[in-house]
Amino acid sequence: MIDIRARLLEAAARVYAEMGYRGATTRRIAQEADVNEITLFRHFGSKDALILEALRCASDGSASALPATPSDPEHELYQWCRACFDRLYESRALVRKVFGEVVEHPEISRFAKQCPSSSATELREYVRRLQEQGRAHRDVDPAAAAAMLIGAVFADAMGRDIMTEIYPYSADEAIASYVQLFLRAIGAAAVPTEDAPAQR
Repeated sequence: MIDIRARLLEAAARVYAEMGYRGATTRRIAQEADVNEITLFRHFGSKDALILEALRCASDGSASALPATPSDPEHELYQWCRACFDRLYESRALVRKVFGEVVEHPEISRFAKQCPSSSATELREYVRRLQEQGRAHRDVDPAAAAAMLIGAVFADAMGRDIMTEIYPYSADEAIASYVQLFLRAIGAAAVPTEDAPAQR
């Protein structure tokens, strides 16, 4: 059974994603978590502390890790991007709300920054390892390459359900295409994989 603290954090994230900062009252959050407000304050002290902790928890955790020694870049990047996409897509309402409120509530900007930063670091290092192996062009900027691929996955996860004309293919097909384009751009040989659907 989920403990009270975890229930409150999950409820706060859900209510915030739906109602925004103003609408995410302690009363609503307590009702969503099926506890009383006194319990909420006993655990977190204030609404601000609860919301910030809920956002921190939502941004924790990572997708499947890229290997220390690349062996099949297309397969490895497809699996990694698919896991990143799934995580982002699942939390898209929360991410959208944060981006919409970051000017009014700058304290939540840490969540907006943290969301993609660890993934960008991991992908940059992976590109560097490919360069060290001689499997990617030496003149490629790993930071720019990582931003390109993460940007495509992030935009797809945030927009797929509302901009259907831009994303006519399945997420699997789109992610396979992003990875193939990325590998071509950095000069890495793409190895066909059964897990990545063929590009149309």
